[in-house]
Amino acid sequence: MVKPKLARIVFAVAVGAVMLLVGCLPEISLPGEDEVQTPVPDEMQEQAAETPGVTHDQVLFGQSVDFGEIGRSLQIGIEAAFNEINSRGGVNGRKLSLLTLDDDYDPAKALRNTDRFIEDDQVFAILGSAGTPTVRAVLPIATEAGIPVIAAYTGAEFLRDGAPDNVVNLRASYKQETQAVIDYLIDRRGVTRIGLLYQDDAFGRSGYAGARQALRVHDMEPVAVGLYTANTNAIKSALLDIVPAHPEAVLLIGTFEPAVTMIKWANRTGLHTQFYTVSVAGNRRLLEQLGGGGAGVYATQVMPLVTEQTEQIVVTFENALRAYDENAEANFYSLEGYIAGRLAAVGIAACRLELSRECFLRSLQNAQLLNIDGFRLQFGENDNQGSDAVYLTVIGADGAYHPVETLVESAS
Repeated sequence: MVKPKLARIVFAVAVGAVMLLVGCLPEISLPGEDEVQTPVPDEMQEQAAETPGVTHDQVLFGQSVDFGEIGRSLQIGIEAAFNEINSRGGVNGRKLSLLTLDDDYDPAKALRNTDRFIEDDQVFAILGSAGTPTVRAVLPIATEAGIPVIAAYTGAEFLRDGAPDNVVNLRASYKQETQAVIDYLIDRRGVTRIGLLYQDDAFGRSGYAGARQALRVHDMEPVAVGLYTANTNAIKSALLDIVPAHPEAVLLIGTFEPAVTMIKWANRTGLHTQFYTVSVAGNRRLLEQLGGGGAGVYATQVMPLVTEQTEQIVVTFENALRAYDENAEANFYSLEGYIAGRLAAVGIAACRLELSRECFLRSLQNAQLLNIDGFRLQFGENDNQGSDAVYLTVIGADGAYHPVETLVESAS
């Protein structure tokens, strides 16, 4: 995805009366103990009554995720951001709330959740939902209902190229992740024999297409390709399609369970190669399941390492997470959820009291450059994705992720 060359400015709302969140939370002062709250204007109450999910003192978001590590972490991250913002009085006098429902990574359940969001709960927007097949299933009805779909946890292309106007993305795409790995292997490591293993669903095919496209730029083809059914660990036949080619590196495009099985079986079969996974698989459970056999496995990430305390966004996130729940785990997913929550607050702040879905979307889509505590987001014409950041990490002998290098910056 090519970003337009935009001036390094921060989008200002209307005539610049309200600046979007740039490296800070909304500047909403809390009333003192003796301070009398300003009565809510009649027009604010009338406007709130016309916008689903909005009252004079609350904005309600909906989230549909699988209640596993990824979904729960995304939920915790968003709630940590909302808790931080609400502790300062909310945004323009309104507190931010999140309703999260479990979909078991099942498109049918995700559809039922979305119907509930629309008909019963009447949420303002869908924020931080997770899963390529589930988001694909609900996008048409969300679009028809005019509900913004913000910061979905998927890098699939259908939310980017040719996506409807109610979509705003936060993270880099799967295509960008796989292209960045291919370029790194060829340009930096001198690798020429690359194998591809991917799961047969929208997520896997999107990453596979990006890898093939990157290889073609280098006038290369994969030395072998393995394909396996999604939501299964039956991957032996896919691995056997790879082994005879003796690849120097194998890019795995799938979730962590089959990735773990693949790497363990590869070790048993004597396949001596370097494994690279994408962000969906590069989580804590990958570390735990691989144990000592994980050392030397690479993973792309679309968020900074939460151990990198030199990153201002990481420091802010850690403080917010501890304030929300001191026992909550800081990981890539909860950080992504936190930034998603902060991004949602940006759009709301821009609309002042006259909050509507149309204003909310317009304020985000027209923002050229946002800086959320050092994490840059850039939007533009025909570009609904804020961050292009792709980071390469490697599992060390200590069983932890370590930074290798930033393959793509978040925004120029």
